[in-house]
Amino acid sequence: MLKKKPTMVAPNDAGKLNGRDRTTLVLMAAVPMLIVGGLIWIPALITVALSFTSWDGIGGVADAEFIGLQNYVDAMTIYPAFWPAIWHNVVWLLGLFLVFTPFGMFLAVLLDKELRGTKFYQTAYYLPVVLSAALIGFIWQLMYSRDQGFINAVLGTTIDWYGDPSINLYAAIVANGWRHTGYIMLLYLAGLKGIDAELREAAALDGATETQTFFQIIFPAMRTTNVLLLVITFIEGLRAFDIVWIINRGRNGLELISTLVTQNVAGEASRIGFGSALATIMLLMSSIFILVQVRLQVKGDE
Repeated sequence: MLKKKPTMVAPNDAGKLNGRDRTTLVLMAAVPMLIVGGLIWIPALITVALSFTSWDGIGGVADAEFIGLQNYVDAMTIYPAFWPAIWHNVVWLLGLFLVFTPFGMFLAVLLDKELRGTKFYQTAYYLPVVLSAALIGFIWQLMYSRDQGFINAVLGTTIDWYGDPSINLYAAIVANGWRHTGYIMLLYLAGLKGIDAELREAAALDGATETQTFFQIIFPAMRTTNVLLLVITFIEGLRAFDIVWIINRGRNGLELISTLVTQNVAGEASRIGFGSALATIMLLMSSIFILVQVRLQVKGDE
């Protein structure tokens, strides 16, 4: 019997896509772009455009009066809550950066040693991350309650943690840091698991201690993860909102840029143009750290 020759595919036809494949690729690219554009970029551009107007939400956007940079000038000169809010965001950022981010990294290093009960501790530390920030605010309201709170019961005091404007910012930072610590721990633990075990073994053979191994070998090898955690911490410090809004709507010592935006856009004042200017300032501040992350990521890939 004669054997049937196998069908040969022409080299020029091997890499060609048919119409169905092209449609699939176009949809895979277009759908995410439309979603991101519709939910993020278009509203962001509209916000920036409205920041140059005095629109108060009454009537159509076409009726808004163009006033240039006046909203930005007013925010920095005659709006009394602006600079305190900037300072509160800086304090919030420093609290996360100097306390809770290093603490989350420290927990990740400990859990990476596979100690007894590691899985339990991972779950316990990560549990606050899966909770919404609003729910965490309610939980810590119970902890901070002046008359029936757990902290005052332990300390034997009657401190109004959320009501005293001299300490409520720090109390809110601790509540937010409880959640932030677990998030940092999870990300850093994932990075530690990706480190080649031979690096540790070589350092041990050279007589390096665990501390020396971490700071001289492991920490530099996790440069990408370290930059990611740094950017996440800065963005978290700038976009803090939920917990503060639950506490007292961002008043009485808890003013933040995000709460000022909400008060002006969705509050009784309804100064959408002015609130959009505050939101644009917040967007610019966040974009700095996002661009730094993207540049370092691209540089690392190269």
